[in-house]
Amino acid sequence: MERPHFDTPLLLQAPTQTVDAGGGVAVTWETLGSVWADISPVSAREIVSGLREGARISHRITVRSAAIGSPRRPRPEQRLRAGERIFAIRAVVPSGSQGRYLTCWAEEGPFS
Repeated sequence: MERPHFDTPLLLQAPTQTVDAGGGVAVTWETLGSVWADISPVSAREIVSGLREGARISHRITVRSAAIGSPRRPRPEQRLRAGERIFAIRAVVPSGSQGRYLTCWAEEGPFS
């Protein structure tokens, strides 16, 4: 594995569910911290969500590893954010020599 270039700052966010006044559930995103990442697009596809057309882009996002259980270790139900860009984490696997890095397989695009 080539050494990653950690040149993109991202916010690591986790979903928080709260019951709203109507008895429904509202999801908000709590920022757990920031990480520096190496982002590489992998694939793209066109999608239609409702009446909107768009694209969903898959990315390989590499970050420095954190201990299992650490709030700084990304998990699949979380997301990474760079301004208005949102990357939904689908899978996380250790990579690099001795697991020094984590590879997050993520999708960017409209989510329903």
